Amino acid sequence: MSARSQLPTVRRQSTAFACFALLLSLAWLAPACAAAAPGRWVGAWYMAPQAVTTNPAAPGYLRAPTVDDATVRQIVRPTVSGTALRLHISNRFGSHALHLGAVTIGVARGVGALVPGTLRRVTFGGKPQVEIPPGGTVTSDPVDGPVMARRALAVSLYVPGRVHPRTWHKIAGRVNFLSVRGDHSRDVSGRAFGHRDTNVLWLDGVDVQAPGAWALVAIGDSVTDGMRATLNAQRRWPDDLSRRLRAAGIKHVAVLNAGISGNRLLHDSACYGTRLLARFRRDALHQHGVRAIIVLVGINDIDFGYTPHRRGLDCDAPHVKVTAGELIEGYRQLIVEAHAQGVRIYGATLTPASLPPAREAVRRKVNAWIRSSGAFDAVVDFDAALRDPAHPTRLLPRYDSGDHVHPSDAGYAEMARVVPLGLVRGIGG
Repeated sequence: MSARSQLPTVRRQSTAFACFALLLSLAWLAPACAAAAPGRWVGAWYMAPQAVTTNPAAPGYLRAPTVDDATVRQIVRPTVSGTALRLHISNRFGSHALHLGAVTIGVARGVGALVPGTLRRVTFGGKPQVEIPPGGTVTSDPVDGPVMARRALAVSLYVPGRVHPRTWHKIAGRVNFLSVRGDHSRDVSGRAFGHRDTNVLWLDGVDVQAPGAWALVAIGDSVTDGMRATLNAQRRWPDDLSRRLRAAGIKHVAVLNAGISGNRLLHDSACYGTRLLARFRRDALHQHGVRAIIVLVGINDIDFGYTPHRRGLDCDAPHVKVTAGELIEGYRQLIVEAHAQGVRIYGATLTPASLPPAREAVRRKVNAWIRSSGAFDAVVDFDAALRDPAHPTRLLPRYDSGDHVHPSDAGYAEMARVVPLGLVRGIGG
């Protein structure tokens, strides 16, 4: 059952002027101006959920902040425009029910604040509160009113009681906010949100009602997750790709980032999430409106078999030395699953990571197969775009963030630039 968000009363004679002003200044329109037109939902923003490790040896940066009768405010940027939106909130890895006392959304402004007049309550089956059972996910009622692609929105979740989050996305790529005690979901000023974090708690995704639109999912490891990209700048390669598509007039394609830093194709990790083979359906194929997927994964599979064992929490375990053949078999499984659902799947070559010779040989074999096998529907050659021609095992210096594995902002922009636009043109919604 859907329910419209509650809005301030607007006099009928002033509705036309108010709507015009809101469209110009806020790009967020009240239902009094336009109700959501019938249309299909499409995923417009996503962060792949991960389990928060409960290992007592986990360092602080692997521990989610405790939420003690407080409000979490998180910033999202839908990548396609539409007539309404809805939220997905996940307790997928929780061991106890998650109770939300209030949820709101509004246009973000500054540090934790909202643009006045844009705050909307979010309901679930017509109710302002919701309880999510362990392992569950809920979808909100639609919030009507036009949504502008890439306009920052603030989603606020009031969590009564003391909660230790077990479902998060560790690297948000931006700053999010936690309030002092109490329900501050309707705080427009942002003054209550003094604590800052760079992760996402519980928020699973945002759908937009957008007839004719469809979603491209970028799935992989830290290079897709945007490790070492400039914080708050939206400089991950899927962000750059979204901007590039819109600049080229391709405004009906949403770009969803399903990267998880440290993720592997073949093996789970206590810190880096479920293996991509196991999460592929949830994080890619089950996205609303998905029509194409770009897969970039495998470098951690190659590398972690050689990293030293650690006492206590060993994030790189299991230390399995994988072969090119094993990775190729994993890619073939992804291809079969995507094609069974009628989704195109594009293989991306593994980028240079300054690997020692034995590991580099596996990377080259994998890339040769991706380029020549014809198994994927198309190839996105990130390796060729970023490698140093004089030293092909390394990133070109201007594309190196400094750790010789993750691209710089310029490197991420180059990755977006080499995605052929023909891979998205002509795909129907």
